[in-house]
Amino acid sequence: MFENIFETVNSGFAQALYEDYLRDPNSVPAAWRELFENGLKGMAPVEVPRQAAETPAKAGGPRVPYGSLEPIRGSALRLLENMQASLAVPTATSYREVDVTRLWNARAELNRRLESKGIKLSFTHLIGWAIVKAAQRLPVMTHAVVEEDGQYWRWDPQSVNLGIAVDLEGKDGRRRLMVPVLKQAQEADFAGFYREYERLIAGAREGTLPPDAYFGATITLTNPGTIGTSASVPRLMKGQGSIIATGAIREVAGVRVMTVSSTYDHRIIQGAESGMFLRELDRMLQGEDGFYEEVAASLGAGQLSLTPQVVAAPLASRTAAAPVSEEMLFHVAAAMSVVKHHRTHGYLAARLDPLGTEPIGDPALDPASVGLTPEIMARIPAAVLRVYVEGETMADILPRLREVYCGTIAYEIEHIASHEQRVWLREVIERGRHRTPLSNDEKRALLELLTRVEGLEQFLHRSYLGQKRFGIEGLDMLVPMLRKAIDLAAEQGAKDVDMGMAHRGRLNVLAHILGIPYKTIIKEFEGGIDVDTLLTSGRTGDVKYHHGATGEYTTSSGKVVEVSLMPNPSHLEAVDPVVEGAARAEQTDRSGPQAKHDPSSVLPILIHGDAAFAAQGVVAETFNLARLPGYSTGGTLHIIANNQIGFTTTPSEARSTDFASDLAKGFDVPIIHVNADDPEACIAAVRLAMMYRQKFAGDVVINLVGYRRHGHNEADEPRYTQPAMYRIIDRLPTVRERYARSLIGEGVVTEEEVVAMRERVERELNEIREAVKGEPPVEARVSEGALLRQSGQFAAEHEPETRVGADLLRELNEELLRVPDGFKVNPKLRRQLERRREAVANGGRLDWAHAEALAFASLLVEGIPLRLSGQDSVRGTFSQRHLTLFDAETGEPYTPIQHLSKARAPFELYNSPLSEYAVLGFEYGYSVEAPEALVMWEAQFGDFANGAEVIIDQFVIAGLSKWGQTSRLTLLLPHGYEGQGPEHSSARLERYLALGAENNIRVANCSTPAQYFHLLRRQAKHQELRPLVLMTPKSLIRLPEASSTMEELATGRFEYVLDDPTLPAGREAVRKLVLCSGKVYYDAITSPLRKTAAHVALGRVELLYPFPYDAVRRLIESYPNLERIVWLQEEPRNMGARKFVVPKIAEVTDLPIDHVSRPERASPAEGYPAVHQREQERLVAEALG
Repeated sequence: MFENIFETVNSGFAQALYEDYLRDPNSVPAAWRELFENGLKGMAPVEVPRQAAETPAKAGGPRVPYGSLEPIRGSALRLLENMQASLAVPTATSYREVDVTRLWNARAELNRRLESKGIKLSFTHLIGWAIVKAAQRLPVMTHAVVEEDGQYWRWDPQSVNLGIAVDLEGKDGRRRLMVPVLKQAQEADFAGFYREYERLIAGAREGTLPPDAYFGATITLTNPGTIGTSASVPRLMKGQGSIIATGAIREVAGVRVMTVSSTYDHRIIQGAESGMFLRELDRMLQGEDGFYEEVAASLGAGQLSLTPQVVAAPLASRTAAAPVSEEMLFHVAAAMSVVKHHRTHGYLAARLDPLGTEPIGDPALDPASVGLTPEIMARIPAAVLRVYVEGETMADILPRLREVYCGTIAYEIEHIASHEQRVWLREVIERGRHRTPLSNDEKRALLELLTRVEGLEQFLHRSYLGQKRFGIEGLDMLVPMLRKAIDLAAEQGAKDVDMGMAHRGRLNVLAHILGIPYKTIIKEFEGGIDVDTLLTSGRTGDVKYHHGATGEYTTSSGKVVEVSLMPNPSHLEAVDPVVEGAARAEQTDRSGPQAKHDPSSVLPILIHGDAAFAAQGVVAETFNLARLPGYSTGGTLHIIANNQIGFTTTPSEARSTDFASDLAKGFDVPIIHVNADDPEACIAAVRLAMMYRQKFAGDVVINLVGYRRHGHNEADEPRYTQPAMYRIIDRLPTVRERYARSLIGEGVVTEEEVVAMRERVERELNEIREAVKGEPPVEARVSEGALLRQSGQFAAEHEPETRVGADLLRELNEELLRVPDGFKVNPKLRRQLERRREAVANGGRLDWAHAEALAFASLLVEGIPLRLSGQDSVRGTFSQRHLTLFDAETGEPYTPIQHLSKARAPFELYNSPLSEYAVLGFEYGYSVEAPEALVMWEAQFGDFANGAEVIIDQFVIAGLSKWGQTSRLTLLLPHGYEGQGPEHSSARLERYLALGAENNIRVANCSTPAQYFHLLRRQAKHQELRPLVLMTPKSLIRLPEASSTMEELATGRFEYVLDDPTLPAGREAVRKLVLCSGKVYYDAITSPLRKTAAHVALGRVELLYPFPYDAVRRLIESYPNLERIVWLQEEPRNMGARKFVVPKIAEVTDLPIDHVSRPERASPAEGYPAVHQREQERLVAEALG
């Protein structure tokens, strides 16, 4: 916009270069030469004859009484003219005396720590950074005036472009001012700011900066204090909002102080704004908001522990104050207590209930409780209380504090551990930065939306009386709040929004957020799908208020955002971690070898019920994920749809705390309470939540307090159990009615317009219903292939290629063992890793973890992203995996598999928290949104998956049939009986086999590392996406017999069934075929009885579901003299695979089938090793007998 450098403060420097260019174009840097060649011109240089240049000026100049005259020419004249032009900008200047003791000490400590890095910070580095931070909070200081054709405009550059004034001495000894510009400073961390600052200063001194380095300053820092100047009023150049000058640091009464001035364009910046800017700058330099800690962290200087100094008033005011009496100090302490209690417990006195319940209050909010009278409060200056509401005294600010903290919107923020966050929230809340008044157009639009929300609910209630819809009535503002959140998310860079909610209000959200047509919703109520075709498709479907959807939402600014509402079961809150996982997947760029996570790109929104939020443990588990590196999503907006009752259960029966939102306090999450019948307060609550998310990338909870106009569902009668509550509700006007009356009173709309809005919605819905009634039900269109796939009879046209060339495996193996120079691997572990090198190099045998690592590495080279999480999964529960190595001396981690030279996709590898429910839900959500990735969750022991049964049953197992939703999610469940007791033996294989139907999942129990290798690669590459439940080994991990060769990885494939390689005699001798799966096979072949059992063959069924009929039939038919078949398992008779497998085997043979197992039991395994061993021996002896 201000692109002519000859009109900036850098004009003198540019003029000198221009004159050099005219003399010799090659004498100036290429960038400047190109600029001048393209037509940019300075003033023509004045040619002075040599003789004239060597003699004093003669007559013709101005008459002076004494001394000599010298014409001002060239670069000096250009600078003079621009300074003269700057007089046209009406400016004013603010001053502030700043105590810089903290700056002095912090700089010294930082430089001590940074000495080894070769970094030395100046005062100007830190002051410049403080200006950037302060300008972000008061961006008006960067605004400028633009004039065109007599019209004046306020220009908001929306960036902090910091000009840095540099005073240089030329070859002729004259001083020269240059101002390079550090652009987009607000986007950098301090380390980036420091690097760019140093580059610009060095380039300015050396004259190597390109022209554009001197353009575009919106605020400038000049530091005349370096030459001893105490204070300065610099000139403000065109195109800038303000220029900040710092004076010399001096000592006053034993305190180091510095004068800072702010000279600003008084046409658009007011004195109060300049003063607030200087106060904010002072706060930064005192160390508030973690200013110096942030600097230290950015530069890797460790953790500073500098307590911030309080900035209550400018230093001059403090030092000039008269002595304060002891009595007044007592009153000030009391006043501070009242302020603190408003911030901490003001919500207890807030008017949050639309039903009119009186708040419980808190005596500490009453100034009389600490002896404060109106007269005393009038004598207490507000400045000492560090509040942000307006007022000169305590008496002035108290009503404003009550209005802020005890109205229809209230806050809980003081439980947050971060001082920076608490201070920021106090300031935003008390200044009301989130409570921007709505324009009349915005108010009308809000009323129109509320009319549609209410109209849809009332239409459905009248038209389909008694049908369940779980209406939103009483919490109607939820829909406008969601719209506002999406608008703000889009402004902050989001392209997608992922939402999860229970049934209440779901249909209204589908219609008014995702844009699902009214016609589609009405068709559901009319029975709009043909029942017979739905059932024959292999799909059960789900009730209408469980379905998910995806739609496009166009924001108020015209941006298009994709909004996804995840399908969910009736298990309240189960969808929470699923949404988080889906959002994380969408936020992650997996297109290269390193995963790139951009939290700003997707906003997760979770809508909770009040009873469920407090009572369902998955809520706490999901909150616990929010700040973990592998699970964070940059902040989730949580809205509690609080209708003050759970089905029929009252809050006093439902939770042990006063507020539904109290759980969130344990996770340092700010809580905003708001009355659902105050529409504009609801919008303000969302605005604050989104401001916080943008600033701190953290979760926020909005407790939207409303009611439920009908029962739990529309067929339920709430007056049986809550008669008093519903007497109030029956008389209560709707939020639309209340808001309409308010806007009529303000003159925003007329009564006639309100009526017209309602009638328009009613007419539209009635017309749609009439049209739908005449339409036949829609047939469920399912292809024949889909029918086969869902019936379980589908066979893929071809199996994916799972072999990997031996040369590539050797190359990958070397890279998996490579560590950086100087990295010290634990000596004991180094021996284990060296065995992997020897196994590949010398044709040795590979164990399970070795084969797994090669499978992972080969997939990354093929461009398939991987994600593995679980409890201790990085190392492995059984100390087998060791994908991440830790330096034996420093503890620094290094993950070789994330540095493969040929990798085309990333590997996300994380230890999970000690949670199953939320973590598996998260991984399921991730896998659904990342179908190209192999997402794996590992249980520490297989039966730990019990804690995630809701996710397994409702999502993993039934998601395809209910919602058409499936994925490649792989569950790694350690399984096998080794005498470790009931809880560490069985992964409950029987559950997954009982739940397998319509080809919804895969269940396998591999017996060799090669099989595991090929199955992982098959799962990652198979065209048909299905979850895989895999029983993984424990004792087999290091069993020599359970190992594989490189050739098996390079030439083999995943076999559904494995034959017996240990036959003592030929196949003709076999009379009994013992089929089994997993570890028990090795118990049998390593038994001394095996050598004498020539009549027995041991076959392994590796893929249990879908059951491999053909492969089992071929194995049976390969033994010509077979007389009977036995199923062998370690598990009790009522567990394991027996009940599933034996009937399946009977379908492919007429031979008698028996089984060997533990007897039926209530507990999976014995708790005593000796008893376990005896049982294992019995099983093997019976099988081989």
